[in-house]
Amino acid sequence: MSPKTRLRPDAAHTDEAQPAGEAEQRGTARRILGAGLTGAAAILVYLALIVPDTILHHKAGVSVLGAFLRVPMEAIAGGAVFVVLPARWRRPTAVVMGLGVGVLVVLKAANAGFLNVLGRPFDPVLDWPLLRDGYNALTATNGKAYANAAAVGAVVLTVAVMVFATLSVVRLAKATARHAVSVRRGLVALSAAWVVLALTGVTFFPGNPVASDSAAALAKTTVKAVPAAINDLHEFDAAERIDAYANVPAKQRLAGLAGKDVVIGVVESYGRSALQDPKMSALVDPVLSAGTQQLAAKGFHAKSGFLTSSTYGGGSWLAHGTLQSGVWINSQQRYRQLISGNRLTLTRAFHEAGWQTYGLEPGNTVAWPEGKFYGYDSVYDSRNLGYRGPHFGWSSMPDQYTLAQFQKDVYGKPHAPLMAEITMTSSHNPWTPLPHFIDWNTIGDGSIYAPMARGGETRDALWQSPQRTQLAYATSIAYSVQSLISWVENYADKNLVLVIFGDHQAMPIVSGNNASHDVPITIVSHDPAVLDRIADWGWQDGLKPNPNAPVWKMDAFRDKFFAAFGGEPTR
Repeated sequence: MSPKTRLRPDAAHTDEAQPAGEAEQRGTARRILGAGLTGAAAILVYLALIVPDTILHHKAGVSVLGAFLRVPMEAIAGGAVFVVLPARWRRPTAVVMGLGVGVLVVLKAANAGFLNVLGRPFDPVLDWPLLRDGYNALTATNGKAYANAAAVGAVVLTVAVMVFATLSVVRLAKATARHAVSVRRGLVALSAAWVVLALTGVTFFPGNPVASDSAAALAKTTVKAVPAAINDLHEFDAAERIDAYANVPAKQRLAGLAGKDVVIGVVESYGRSALQDPKMSALVDPVLSAGTQQLAAKGFHAKSGFLTSSTYGGGSWLAHGTLQSGVWINSQQRYRQLISGNRLTLTRAFHEAGWQTYGLEPGNTVAWPEGKFYGYDSVYDSRNLGYRGPHFGWSSMPDQYTLAQFQKDVYGKPHAPLMAEITMTSSHNPWTPLPHFIDWNTIGDGSIYAPMARGGETRDALWQSPQRTQLAYATSIAYSVQSLISWVENYADKNLVLVIFGDHQAMPIVSGNNASHDVPITIVSHDPAVLDRIADWGWQDGLKPNPNAPVWKMDAFRDKFFAAFGGEPTR
């Protein structure tokens, strides 16, 4: 036999051995890849269950690492379900659970966002309309392209979360079936550990014990939100119908202000924190102290207290509705119910008593049908205030310009007694760029403001530093208040009664986590008789209330105002 012939069997053996080795390698690679995918699925589901929605809303100095060191009860329960389920039910159950995990992640993300902006969790029943307001705010501050990109990104990310969460749970369900014995032992050990941790209350991240049941708690809260919203609808309807001043004669409600011009200046985001945080009050206090003296030199005096706003960080219209109507408006559902009814507002009370009523809303860019509900005879907004200058962040025009136009078009002309609500928008976030105070005679059509808006840093750049954001916010509050004080000093006559109040506290990046909802309120008058009527309120002299000044809920103001300046209500 030739050597060539003798080598054939060996060659055949070599040819067969090579594919077998490759198959083994491919099998190993598949096992490694499968184990990696299963591990990734486990990590994704674990994080979905244990990462708290307060992860971005924590006190400085608190380690975030503790938020990831938790034992989720839901994972133990889910593993037990897959161990005992018949094979035919395992996949459909896993799909349902996966979708539930995806929804959980979306709700946590929404909660985190709402906590950072409004200081409260997302309400899955009542808060959907606020998403449009968030989009509009992004459009105003960053442009339509940015807002559209953010909206599309949010939708894509939501879909991706739902898909990956579902695929992950399905994969884990299969792995549980393949390793049932090991899984049972692991579940027993984890259950014992969870019980011990729950009994001892071990916690590494504030409000989130290591023995976690937060996912189940969130699911329970979400389910309960539906009947709670329905019940709130009926409760508010009943509360709105009770109005002690509805049948008081129109002239009598405000008899103590006869012949007076009443102006309500609403300072956006003007909260207690601006007065009591040392870093911010260092900028605001001098304006209030100097303003008190400047007003006194003109014969005006002030008394101040606090109101507890119905909103926080945003939703200014809820605060406006609360103060005007005397009922608590803390959700979009309540606001819609309010404006669809005929509740007596402060503005309508002035209108019915013979005052000419004006609303100056420079933040409005479209028609405002609510103006009719409130009782305004005329409304000025960004479309008819004649402004030809740049925007300052969200604010369409500086407050000093708004006041200058009010002086030019309304107050400075011969007029019968008037009542006006003027919304000051320069202190609305993002607090960049900011205008600065200028001579009233140079304002013109607002073109003079163009250089001030150029070169201002972006919101994203400013908000990287909470300290600089606080200083920018305080600067904006000082500017808004100074504008009002200077307007009174330069243009007001002896018949003016000015009410200054903040609609809500600024968002947590400025006011801090868990800040109160308190806002300052001040009444300024040249006539001592006006302030004598509120002497029993206990408010303090000057433009700045002390920390121990009286605090009322904002919905109490309307009735107290009617009681002080009008007749007794019908019972």
